[in-house]
Amino acid sequence: MHCDVLWHNAQLMTLDAADGGLGIVDDGLVACQQGRIVYAGPAAQAPALQPDSTHDCQRRWISPGLIDCHTHLVYAGNRANEFEQRLRGASYAEIAAAGGGIVATVRA
Repeated sequence: MHCDVLWHNAQLMTLDAADGGLGIVDDGLVACQQGRIVYAGPAAQAPALQPDSTHDCQRRWISPGLIDCHTHLVYAGNRANEFEQRLRGASYAEIAAAGGGIVATVRA
């Protein structure tokens, strides 16, 4: 089977409860073709693969798409005055007590 990229010598985390906890595959590999996973699992059970490029993971982890999707609204509103207050020595607690900090971001 042709694949664009192959990651091998990896520890795969499948999160399969049947495997107990994290569902670890010790000698795993992941093969992708045109941006889609065509195989993920134990190297010993993989089909014959012909990759364009390979990456030795050196026993590093590959996990499912666990994404930290939180964000910080850095540019919500204008908090330049808080920057000036900090330069003048005000603490974060003092700025927050005056309604600044995260409270100002939420209001924005």
